[in-house]
Amino acid sequence: METRTRDADPVRVLDVASADYRRAFELFLAGTDEKPITHARLGEIAAALPHRRVLLDLGAGDGRTTAHLSRSFDRTIAVEPSAAMREKLRTACPDALVLPEPLDRAHPPEQADLVHLSHVLYYVPEAHWLGTVTRALDWTAFGGTLLVVLQNPESPCMRMAAHFTGVRYDLGPLADRLRERHPEHDYDLETLDLHYRTPHLAEAVDVAEFMVNVADLATLDPRPSRTALTAYVQEHFALPAGGYAIGHTQDMLIIRRAART
Repeated sequence: METRTRDADPVRVLDVASADYRRAFELFLAGTDEKPITHARLGEIAAALPHRRVLLDLGAGDGRTTAHLSRSFDRTIAVEPSAAMREKLRTACPDALVLPEPLDRAHPPEQADLVHLSHVLYYVPEAHWLGTVTRALDWTAFGGTLLVVLQNPESPCMRMAAHFTGVRYDLGPLADRLRERHPEHDYDLETLDLHYRTPHLAEAVDVAEFMVNVADLATLDPRPSRTALTAYVQEHFALPAGGYAIGHTQDMLIIRRAART
């Protein structure tokens, strides 16, 4: 992690309800290959399920992935505590049952054949990861599948976040603990190689700022500076032919719950 001094131009704390967050998120979506790659893999996983009665998306966000998955299921339940995101979620998935409570207070009315927990654990203290995922596993029907998605700890995006904030996430130890406690289930840890690309430095820096917000920047004093972030983007992500590419490799922990015996 870099040594920081107080700077007049710190990176912004991007609240999910803010216009700055929405702009950075849209820039990211416009330049990343994440959706086509992850949606294709999610479609394969859904197609292999023995039943496709209920989808449960935990932290559904704006509903783009929820809408893609929901076409394969009879019913969809989505948990999303952000009012700004719920507005988009209801537009994307008008037939879904939307629960507004935070994950630790949500009570889905039925178990699901596919439970999707994507990029949510950033906002859960690591000491509570096991309990959170165990709860999600309880919401998974016998013979169903739970998916947990997070940045790969060695992705360029995660190395950047660790450089500026000291934060580093890793699903590997969680997978090991789950195997120890619940050996009856089947586990796989897959990696999806994803990239954000843009020809513009300013957009690359805004997206890099969005990416380092996986840490709780409000607790950092001082926060890293945009000047330092810009220099990092230029050094690590500039392409020889022009433009910028930020790798954001993701890990997908696939837990197939044992069938009832």
